[in-house]
Amino acid sequence: MIDFQFTEEQLMIREAARDFAENELAKDAAKRDENEIFPYEQVKKMGELGFMGMMVPQEFGGAGLDTVSYVLALKEISKVDAAAGVIMSVNNSLVCWGLEKFGTLDQKQKYLNSLAAGKTLGAFCLSEPEAGSDAVNQRTTAIRDGNYYVLNGTKNFITNGANADVLLVMATTDRTKGAKGVSAFIVEKKTPGVIISKKEHKLGIRSSDTAQITFEDCRVPAENRIGDEGFGFKFAMMTLDGGRIGIAAQALGIAEASLEASLKYAKERKAFDQFLFEFQAIQFKLADMYTNIEAASLLTLDAAFKKDKGEKFTREAAMAKLFASKVAVDAALDAIQIHGGYGYLKDFPVERYLRDAKITEIYEGTSEIQRLVIARELLRGK
Repeated sequence: MIDFQFTEEQLMIREAARDFAENELAKDAAKRDENEIFPYEQVKKMGELGFMGMMVPQEFGGAGLDTVSYVLALKEISKVDAAAGVIMSVNNSLVCWGLEKFGTLDQKQKYLNSLAAGKTLGAFCLSEPEAGSDAVNQRTTAIRDGNYYVLNGTKNFITNGANADVLLVMATTDRTKGAKGVSAFIVEKKTPGVIISKKEHKLGIRSSDTAQITFEDCRVPAENRIGDEGFGFKFAMMTLDGGRIGIAAQALGIAEASLEASLKYAKERKAFDQFLFEFQAIQFKLADMYTNIEAASLLTLDAAFKKDKGEKFTREAAMAKLFASKVAVDAALDAIQIHGGYGYLKDFPVERYLRDAKITEIYEGTSEIQRLVIARELLRGK
């Protein structure tokens, strides 16, 4: 069972993240969103504060904290700027964790130290034009050539893609083996043949960069392969389990921001000579928002708690992401409704919350994929 009492250290981490978000992110979050400006200085400071490699052991440049602390910090960051939240999530959950868990000592010393310290930035390259939810169908190939692999193919919707220094790339090494023919590689973006072919313009999380990356005869040292040949698909799925906890935390932050904005507006705005909070219809919306957020928080913390204990958490992570992402979208919609016409204007942040919330139902496994994962685990009796 989850321990509902946070430790003093966890509370300190949450407070530090809250202070950073309010003092460093809040003032320009709307401007960065409007103009699609990547938060370079803010990400650098997040690294200095230990937020970019929170769960990485200190010996490899990280903060050596637990997943619960990570959830608390990421939620506070995302409450103010969900774009900064996803940059932090990908670097922590997908890149640093994957390297720390499955990388060789040499790989960790070469790449993990700087990634965990925020001196470099990582990206996770799985999705392709024809391999989003169908992650087995990797068209990107990696052909062995002596002490190198030659990569060719295209990756889509890559968070941090344009600004990352280190890419974790899934590519097919043996097409006849299906999922067991996919391998994982560490690719430095400066490697010849790595091309940022397109920067996407998005509905939400606009100040995080999302890019299409093309590999053209890109020669990657064989020593940069993660695990054995054929380990790539398993590596990706195991890494995504942790990533879903991060996205659930991001969704929670957006949902809490929506609730706080709604409470503030309901206490200030009058209609028919009454404050909005005096209307039962508004009270019901606020009550439902709060109840759902609390439930999503418990699911997310339960998944984090199981991960920290070394227990299997695939089902719990999928449930947390599925529910928290829906709660975020619903909370943002209700916030706009409570704000009325003002909620539809960029003068108020709730329209940004809705645009940011929607992606949490899509990336790192759509809500439909989460349901498949949960059902599969149930049918296995787990």
